[in-house]
Amino acid sequence: MNEKAKRRNLFGHGLLWFGAGVSIAEILTGTYLAPLGWEAGMTAIVLGHLIGGVLFFLTGLVSARSGKSAMETVKMAYGRYGGAFFAMLNVLQLVGWTGIMIYDGALSATGIWPIGNWVWCVVIGALIVLWIVVGVRNFGRMNTITMTALFILTVIMCIVIMEETGTAPFSSEVISFGAALELSVSMPLSWLPVVGDYTKDTEEPVRAALVSTLVYGLVSSWMFLIGMGAAILAGTGDIAQIMLRAGLGTVGLLIIVFSTVTTAFLDAFSAGISAEAVRTAMGPDGEGKGKQMAVFAATIGTVAAILFPMDDITGLLYMIGSVFAPMVAVLLGAFFVLKTDAQNKACDWRNIFAWLVGFLIYRLLMDVDLPIGYTLPTVLITFALSVGLNKCVKA
Repeated sequence: MNEKAKRRNLFGHGLLWFGAGVSIAEILTGTYLAPLGWEAGMTAIVLGHLIGGVLFFLTGLVSARSGKSAMETVKMAYGRYGGAFFAMLNVLQLVGWTGIMIYDGALSATGIWPIGNWVWCVVIGALIVLWIVVGVRNFGRMNTITMTALFILTVIMCIVIMEETGTAPFSSEVISFGAALELSVSMPLSWLPVVGDYTKDTEEPVRAALVSTLVYGLVSSWMFLIGMGAAILAGTGDIAQIMLRAGLGTVGLLIIVFSTVTTAFLDAFSAGISAEAVRTAMGPDGEGKGKQMAVFAATIGTVAAILFPMDDITGLLYMIGSVFAPMVAVLLGAFFVLKTDAQNKACDWRNIFAWLVGFLIYRLLMDVDLPIGYTLPTVLITFALSVGLNKCVKA
């Protein structure tokens, strides 16, 4: 690949993760940090995204160097059936995320153009399916134009929010610094089982993983700041109302719809890739069916968004953290320290045990108000335990 093509490839990675970061769900999560105030809230956002960003980078680098999708790399640490277990969990959380993205997008769109939540769910779901079928890279210039427009429109929205003269924050609920930090960690953490699906085909592993991490981390932090600023200055977490107040009716509607599509597309597409990883663990007949499974995941997410209320996502964020933070800690130890590859084994029980301990540690720490959150100590302990077990106990 020549230098120009490499630059285009890196630009594509940045474009992809910019679209992932511009998300109504991230803005809404940012509103939870408002009770901390500007200084503590911004500190929590930066530190949280720094912790999550390091894990995001290293996880993306594993796939970039190995050439394997996210869930295929997990088999390197846990074996075929262990990898299939996590791939199934990943499919469930990605279908859930797809539903949440569609639900939030439809709710906000209805606030601008009230034609019914279910109608907007169908419209957004259909656009996600179109993105999957055509392929985001095949949209070419249209995708670049869409992302440029989203960038400009979110800048406008940010300026509008910052010009508000301010009522009291819309929420009086108290949140500790540690809990706010953990919410900031949770967003990059939710992409750990996904990022490798989009870095695996690069010829520049470190650069591709770094560009993906920096773009997503900066944009996600920006979305958190918009949400927190809206809650502190505008006294509301309703982004649709802020847009209407600023006269961004149709423009605001476009922000909501396309930011939802560009984010939920990655969830649905990776759900298809993970489902394929489950099927290939059981036999070769699952190969090459990822796109069909992704369409199915988007359809299920759309139906779920129509049928079920999905207003509070904090429970899902913490569940994702408790499952996938220790999973990745074990993977990083296996790949970077132990240099092991267990994908030809049925299962590596040492690493399954280390993951289970990490899962329990995370859940127990949720009852302790740590200023550093739960993810960092969980990852460090699980990483050390898995490396120690592999060095001391023969498979």
